[in-house]
Amino acid sequence: MNLEQAPEQPELRTPRLSQKHTNRLTIIGIILTVAGIALFAYFVYSVGVGEIVNNISRFGVDGFAIILALYFLRICMRSAAWTLSVYEPYFLKMKDAIPAVIIGEAMSNMIPLGILVSGTAKAVAVRKRIPLVVGLSSVATENLFYSFTTSLFLIGGAFTLLRAFTLDDGWVWTIDVLIAAIIFVLLFLVLLVIRQWHFASETCEWLYNKGIATGVLEHTRLQVRLFENFIYGFYRRYPKRFLPICLIEATFHLLGILEVWFILERISSANLLSAFLLESVSRLITIVFKLIPFVIGVDEAGAQFIAETVAMTAGIGVTLALIRKGRILFWTAIGLLLIIKRGLSVRMMSKIDT
Repeated sequence: MNLEQAPEQPELRTPRLSQKHTNRLTIIGIILTVAGIALFAYFVYSVGVGEIVNNISRFGVDGFAIILALYFLRICMRSAAWTLSVYEPYFLKMKDAIPAVIIGEAMSNMIPLGILVSGTAKAVAVRKRIPLVVGLSSVATENLFYSFTTSLFLIGGAFTLLRAFTLDDGWVWTIDVLIAAIIFVLLFLVLLVIRQWHFASETCEWLYNKGIATGVLEHTRLQVRLFENFIYGFYRRYPKRFLPICLIEATFHLLGILEVWFILERISSANLLSAFLLESVSRLITIVFKLIPFVIGVDEAGAQFIAETVAMTAGIGVTLALIRKGRILFWTAIGLLLIIKRGLSVRMMSKIDT
């Protein structure tokens, strides 16, 4: 398939999970959510409601308003990176991208399977501005850049944690394995794009020719090929956009570090090293435990672990996670209002056809 022919391919139908797989993921998500709520309750109980309330009171309403503004800037960074990932002759304005990103984040946070529909939600939200296939492919392209910068960010956080603090041998081994795994995935993705390996579509084609899941793969294998061509075509046509997009994605992470530093400075004391480690662990937890709505429980666990490692109290770490969760709830509510206003739904996101 020629790269230049990609936009002229037959209409795109968003790939769907089978009902069986969806039900399994839903059950897993519910179990993890219940476990997360139990873990959340445990940490609040162990730290003490009084200490948490006192820390939040010191942070103040004005402090909360500032982190809401900081997160809006982070949304703007993801939106800007997305607008640069759109193929010409199509283009996406920031005023359209920002609400779409808020909607996608809301979908991702609210439900156990949100991560499966968040990208589609963004594309659907702007389908009156750009064709759905262009929206989906540009979201996938932006996610690749985000994954690249996030991988570097996680490697930096893990390496710093190992070198700056004394950890148990079990944690050292676990973090070493994590670093090696991230580096492997990162190198694989870089080679995938540079060498333009049609790994996913060739796998789908092989399964289809073997008579495996032919009903699903009848259209999906062509759609996967189309996505690959859009992404690889972007690499060939817009190499000068790579550095700006990476810098924008890096700014997203820097703003996250600034947010953590600001919260810690208001409720206790802080330094940039602690803020960097707390944000990197938070980002890792968000990725690994995305099936749990609002990463409830596990976010508090990660924050407490790092807080104790850098000689802070457990209460500071849990309070940090709770304040940031409040920020997530606020922007999720804004996303929900946008979803309702535009007449969108989870069913629509998962079954949309163009």
